[in-house]
Amino acid sequence: MKQANQVIVDREVACKLRDGVNLYANIYRPSDNGQYPVLLCRLPYNKNLPDFSHRYVDPIRLAMSGYVVIIQDVRGRFASEGEFYPFAQEVEDGYDSVEWAASLPYSNGKVGMFGLSYYGFTQLYATLEKPSALKAIFPAMTGNVHGDAFNRNGVYQFAAAETWILDSVAPDYLKRIKGKEYEETMKEIMHDLDHIDQWHDYKPIKDWPPVMKHPELHELFDGYINNKFVNSVKGKNYNYDQALNLPAFHLAGWYDNFLGQTIKNFEQLSTYNEHQKLIIGPWTHGMFHSDSGERVFGITSSGYAIDGKEDITSLHLKWFNYWLKDEQEQMLETDDPVYIFTMGINKWKSAKNWPLPNTNYTKYYLHSDGEAQQNRGILSTLQPTDEPVDEYVYDPHDPVPTTGGGVLFYNGRNAGPRDQSTIEARDDVLVYTSEVLEAPVEVTGWIKANIWASSDAVDTDFTVKLVDVDSEGRAYNLADGIVRAKWRSGKEKAQLLSGEIVEYEIDLWATSNVFLPGHSIRIEISSSNYPWYDVNPNTGETTMDTDEMVKANQTIYHDQNHPSSITLPIIK
Repeated sequence: MKQANQVIVDREVACKLRDGVNLYANIYRPSDNGQYPVLLCRLPYNKNLPDFSHRYVDPIRLAMSGYVVIIQDVRGRFASEGEFYPFAQEVEDGYDSVEWAASLPYSNGKVGMFGLSYYGFTQLYATLEKPSALKAIFPAMTGNVHGDAFNRNGVYQFAAAETWILDSVAPDYLKRIKGKEYEETMKEIMHDLDHIDQWHDYKPIKDWPPVMKHPELHELFDGYINNKFVNSVKGKNYNYDQALNLPAFHLAGWYDNFLGQTIKNFEQLSTYNEHQKLIIGPWTHGMFHSDSGERVFGITSSGYAIDGKEDITSLHLKWFNYWLKDEQEQMLETDDPVYIFTMGINKWKSAKNWPLPNTNYTKYYLHSDGEAQQNRGILSTLQPTDEPVDEYVYDPHDPVPTTGGGVLFYNGRNAGPRDQSTIEARDDVLVYTSEVLEAPVEVTGWIKANIWASSDAVDTDFTVKLVDVDSEGRAYNLADGIVRAKWRSGKEKAQLLSGEIVEYEIDLWATSNVFLPGHSIRIEISSSNYPWYDVNPNTGETTMDTDEMVKANQTIYHDQNHPSSITLPIIK
């Protein structure tokens, strides 16, 4: 299709919703007379700030390629009217916005949606009312409509939630309410953001001072940390089979806080509609550089030079050209639905399925002489026989500090792969390492651990981390998971402990990494990863409601009756 020579930008265009509320958008469109498909992005972070409105996709390039691009402030945010009610409001508002976009005089009636993080939620929620004009979506690094955004296996990812509410939500939310009094309030918010690492230590979470000092935030914070907004959508029992029956291109990062949920979106939507694609790079949340954490993956790993051939905007163009313009060009270098970056060898590859068709799930078992705290634990494919237990004391007053991973901290701090050597020197971290590899071992896919453990506490947590140890001894994290003992059988009913030995299945989500010759495969076991996850006080309560905490004596078993292991997806 002919490229537009010029782009018209219409600012603050109103969309009237069914209840009379007006949402405002900036619209980028070709200057030529005509009707074009529409690409809609709905965000709560200010459509007039390029870091948020443009983010990783260039609306000018999209418009020059023959699209009407609409970037809209959601209800109750910045220019848009109404009161902000996170997530739940995006179902009806999303439907209305899609149908409005399709009715514009320069629209041809076909609409696609795109966006990252919360902007991804706005896409998935918009589908629930099945707008007829919506033909395809491109949700990136976003949550799962069946899940909870900041809750993993019953453990609260509270640092992300506190960061989001204070940094991303509170400033505009309070400005709309306080008006002229806002200047002093903003000074307080900026001061608290400058000290947010210290504020993460405050307990109980429900009384978090940076929020409690602003009464206008209380209801919003309570609804957020208790999942009231998301649960209000789940309670409506939408027909997901019909609502999610549309083509979707899912974008994820190996070190993104929504990695597991984004992959699950791909898997679940594949059962509703076969036209799904998935791309995963070595990226952190909203960051697409070739450097991640303490590692460099090469320029072709970046979202701006994918395999030296693509960038993220061009992926959007190919995807939407296919579904909105009937241009049957390849959507990637290959038409295979899965396209992933494999770390270690630092190469992209495609696959016809996820998990990959040639996956051999292999158990690596824990072994030790009872001294795994001193890095003397062994990881191997040999099943254990009679072996002594490993023990450590978990003190919630001195939790294992978060060091890298798919975290979402203020300004992207601490994310990505980082050397775990300091962590592994702690007395409350057990370390199990394979022999030095003579041949490369590729691990690509879902990872889970089955750990047999007991505790003298009535409730506690167990964590597992997969690590690649290089020839210099640097230990880089690949994937991690956590489980809360009382929710080990699901969130329907709490089961407190009474000293029994329990097998815990811990989901580490996924990775793609080649352990090179001279490297070793390692796992770490502990009971905290703080402040990414809230610490377990070991009392049966949570730090959401209490600051009373006690130590727990933890025992890890690895014998023939309790064969603790991690299952790795080995690619033949």
